[in-house]
Amino acid sequence: MNFTPKSSRKHTAHDWMDYLRESDGLGGILARTEDLAKLKGRIHSALTTLDLGHLSSKIEAGWRSGSKDELFLLVSSASIASRLQQILPSLIKELANSGLVCSAIMVRVKPAPPAWEVKARPAEREKPKGLNEAAKKSWESLLEKLGPDSGLRSSIEKLLKNKPK
Repeated sequence: MNFTPKSSRKHTAHDWMDYLRESDGLGGILARTEDLAKLKGRIHSALTTLDLGHLSSKIEAGWRSGSKDELFLLVSSASIASRLQQILPSLIKELANSGLVCSAIMVRVKPAPPAWEVKARPAEREKPKGLNEAAKKSWESLLEKLGPDSGLRSSIEKLLKNKPK
């Protein structure tokens, strides 16, 4: 039996990359992702030059919407944000030396995830099994105040008869 040889993984990945570049909607997404990866690399090299390369893994970078010359940095803590604020002029200069021109950099702290969890309610809730003592006494005191021919009296009697504790 002759089987068709399997294509190599490298060749298959290359085909997908070609598909992503050529397709209508996905080509723009791939180009944007590649641009963000290059931006991340340039920021890392600029921070390394400023002896702050260890911070690059804690920074998410992007361009501010509507403007291609304002950089937006999202960081995980206020201490990193304040350190970046201190070196912004030097960072802009280093980025310009690497060929990335930006007029301003905006640094923001990423909101922390909540410390609590939202849990789903249990599927079955335990139903009450009758009246507690306080409720039973309240109904009985109301029953004493009602006349013998009252329609409400017969309803309360049925309630007390059917809901024993």
